[in-house]
Amino acid sequence: MINLKKPALFWGCLVAGLLFALIPLLSSQGPSFQGQAPSSEALTADIRDSAAVPTTDPCPEHMVWIPGGSFTMGSDNHYPEESAVEAVEVTGFCMDQHEVTNQEFSQFVAETAYVTVAERPLSAADYPQLTEVQRQAGSLVFQSPESQRPIPELSWWHWTPGANWQHPEGPNSDLEGRENYPVVHIAWEDVQAYAHWANKQIPTEAQWEYAARGGLTRAEFTWGNEYKATLANSWQGLFPLFNTEEDGHRGTAPVESYPANGYGLYDMVGNVWEWTGDWYRPGHSDKAHQRNPNGPSIEESYDAREPGVAKHVIKGGSYLCAPNYCSRFRPAAREAQAPDTGTSHIGFRLIQAPIGAERPS
Repeated sequence: MINLKKPALFWGCLVAGLLFALIPLLSSQGPSFQGQAPSSEALTADIRDSAAVPTTDPCPEHMVWIPGGSFTMGSDNHYPEESAVEAVEVTGFCMDQHEVTNQEFSQFVAETAYVTVAERPLSAADYPQLTEVQRQAGSLVFQSPESQRPIPELSWWHWTPGANWQHPEGPNSDLEGRENYPVVHIAWEDVQAYAHWANKQIPTEAQWEYAARGGLTRAEFTWGNEYKATLANSWQGLFPLFNTEEDGHRGTAPVESYPANGYGLYDMVGNVWEWTGDWYRPGHSDKAHQRNPNGPSIEESYDAREPGVAKHVIKGGSYLCAPNYCSRFRPAAREAQAPDTGTSHIGFRLIQAPIGAERPS
C-alpha cells in the first residue's frame, strides 16, 4: 500500500488516489454528454422485486429501505472506466439516509477509543529512513490557490501534519459547529472499524449506485438529466481558482442540506466521496447479469495510474467536482482510492440487511 506520509511518494500517491481527468471548460448549462441522454419519458422506475418490499419498516432509525430490483449499471457517455453499461440485480437493504456525521463518529470514538489512520504517526522501526517530522501523523487537505495564474496539476492538495477527522483543515481547525457535517479524513480501515461497531456493512458499488439512482432509469444525475448546481454540493465557477458558491457552500455542507433522491437518501452525489466495498478495476464486465455482485478480487484490482496497487471504488464525487473538472457528481461515476488514504473530501455511509433478508454473497 502507498504510505502518504512518505514525502518521496507524495505526488505519486496523489496521482494514484486523487487524479481526476480534466475535461474542457463547459458552458453554464452544465456538463455535456458524449452520448444521447435518455429522454424524460425514459426516466421511469427501475424494475423492482415487489415481493421483497416489507409490509413494515425493517430499517433502524435514520436508515431507509431500498427495495431490491434490476438496473443498468454504469454509463457509456462519460469516462471509460464507467462503461460498458451492464444489467445488474440487487436484493433489498437498508441504507443510511445521509453520510456518517462528525457527531456519529465521535460517539464511536468515545465508546471504543479508536484512533484513525490519519492520527497515527509512522513507526521509527518501520521507517528508519524518515525523519521524526516526516513520520508525523497527518492527511491531505485541499487549499484553493491564492494566485490566479496557471498552476501545476494537483498543487491544490497539501500534506498537512495534524489534519484528521477532528481537525479537518489542520491542527488549528476543529469541529465546533460541524457536528452535523460528514466526517472526513477516513481511510478504509476506519470505515471497517466503524461498520463493525455499528453492526452494519459497507455497500458494494452495485448497491451504492442502485440506491443513488433513486428509482430513475439511466438518469445522469440523482434527480434527472439536467445539471442543476443547487441540487447537490459541488463546485460552481472555474475550479480550483474561484467558487461562486451558488449552492450555498464553499466546502462540505451539513447533511440533508439538499433535496433527497427518490429513495429518501441525501447527498448521494456531491459533498464528499463515499467508500464502497468493491476493489477497483475499469468497467463493469465482471458484474454483468449478476445478482448482488461484489466486483473483482483484490488480486484483480487494477488502476493504470499505479499498476500493482490494489484500490477500492469510491462513489458520488464531492464538493470539489465542477463541470470543468472531475464532473463525477453522478451515480455512475467512480474513482480508485488507496485503502490507506483519507482526505478532506472522502467520507462514507453504511447499509444493513434486514433480518432474514438475502445478503450479497
